[in-house]
Amino acid sequence: MPPGMSHEDHLKQIQKDAELKKRGAAAMGFDQDRTAHHFLLAPDGGTIDVAVKEPSDEMNRKEIRAHLKEIARDFTRGDFAKPFATHGETPPGVEAMRDLQRVIHYRYEQTPLGGRVRISSSDPAARTAIHEFLSYQIREHATGDSLTPGK
Repeated sequence: MPPGMSHEDHLKQIQKDAELKKRGAAAMGFDQDRTAHHFLLAPDGGTIDVAVKEPSDEMNRKEIRAHLKEIARDFTRGDFAKPFATHGETPPGVEAMRDLQRVIHYRYEQTPLGGRVRISSSDPAARTAIHEFLSYQIREHATGDSLTPGK
């Protein structure tokens, strides 16, 4: 049990994590336990990176790539239905990202183990929204990624 957490809070967190994995698998189309998510902050925005844990896992690699291509297209149109489906709530930053969609750029890139979506903007308000969104993902997915842009 994590330090400073009550037994009841720990059980709630375990249940929340299990529900997130179940919703995530349905929304994303790939096994959450066989893949690794990373959400990276950068001065101009950040990156969503997903990779298979086992290089021979071609099925999940294909699903990751299909999902991330779809995410780049959806987010460009201001459609954030998949993050809502995964988390059961609208992540912080989404409303502003919708409002500022004309100044935010989403670019899908294939990687050897999966893919990534690079999110960038020269607009300060858009960058703040992107950082809020990615920071939420870091916390919710417990990726251990940096909450400091560029680190």
